[in-house]
Amino acid sequence: MTPADLRALVLTFPATEVGTTHGRPSFKAAGRFFTRLRSEDESVVVYVDSEDHRDMLMEAEPETFHITDHYRGYPIVLARLSTVDPVWLRKTLEKRWLKIVPKSVSKTYTPAA
Repeated sequence: MTPADLRALVLTFPATEVGTTHGRPSFKAAGRFFTRLRSEDESVVVYVDSEDHRDMLMEAEPETFHITDHYRGYPIVLARLSTVDPVWLRKTLEKRWLKIVPKSVSKTYTPAA
């Protein structure tokens, strides 16, 4: 994936827009932090189900998944754009999106095939 691919993917979710979080470019869904591309290493910040899930991903695919000290203690993994599976990324972002947008937004959403 490229940064442009990520942007296009993220903006397919309704009520999602470009914004800033802690002074850094990010994507927000219904005004809440959704994800961001780390310019430092071209990795996308992705919420996952748990820290155990994150650790499993990093062990299974260390060329794709990693974290920094900043994200320890949170169910977040960093996924390198150059190697992340776009299908996995879409599904995982969709789960996060469904958790943070109001029901009035999510009830009209039809998942991409």
